Amino acid sequence: MKLEIQNLEKVYRGRKGDVTALQPTTFTVSAGEFVSLVGPSGCGKSTTLYMIAGLETPSGGTIRLDGELVVAPGADRGMVFQNYTLFPWLSVLENTQFSFGLERNRDYSLSSSAVMSRVGRAYSLLDLMGLQKFYHACPRELSGGMKQRVAIARALTNRPKVLLMDEPFGALDAQTREEMQELLLLLSRHEKTTILFVTHDVEEAVYLSTRILVFAARPGRIIEDIPVPFGSERNLELKLHPDFMQLKRHLLNLLHKEQATDFDRAALLQNLVQPTNS
Repeated sequence: MKLEIQNLEKVYRGRKGDVTALQPTTFTVSAGEFVSLVGPSGCGKSTTLYMIAGLETPSGGTIRLDGELVVAPGADRGMVFQNYTLFPWLSVLENTQFSFGLERNRDYSLSSSAVMSRVGRAYSLLDLMGLQKFYHACPRELSGGMKQRVAIARALTNRPKVLLMDEPFGALDAQTREEMQELLLLLSRHEKTTILFVTHDVEEAVYLSTRILVFAARPGRIIEDIPVPFGSERNLELKLHPDFMQLKRHLLNLLHKEQATDFDRAALLQNLVQPTNS
């Protein structure tokens, strides 16, 4: 499996002029890689992910998955959003097995054996997620972390070639976020899933990834492609390792240099501590 991004570009047209969200950008992702996209807000990370998912139309360039041109959403790409996007009227099991059009197409596009295979996989994924007791629960009965587990299971039901994840743990508390990171590492080993992952959390990117693509501030572009040399067997102790801390510091320095600012920090701080004369 290979995901090939060639000169991908996104320009938003507006009445007050065009806004370039992403300059022509090229990179590839190979089977089994976990690639994180990090960068300042507004640098085009999520836009890149949405174009690969087929949810945004590129202004230029091409996206190919296994040589096939990507022009629309498809079952070969699973998508997980920051918001859980579960159907509130469906149970956990129904949300999982009816991923990406299965409910709409089941009567005429899928054989009964294919439907049963999908249902069986939904059970297996929910078991792997530790949700055995919640098959028939409604989304409103679940915690945030549990909802996101269901969303990940749903995205994996079709056995996608690549899993696209846009800040999937951004709305979770710190403890639940760590638990979800451990679960995602387990899934990536168990399912051998190729993952493209957008995050603002540098530590999360270093802990989970095999590669990190660092984006510059708008207009977005890749300024560094960093391999992460820690192997597939990872645990929380890794976050205390000097090499881990050094890579994290390097990324933070890159991002601080690229962070666009529209004000003078020193002047702002001075105004805050020294009230103006009345």
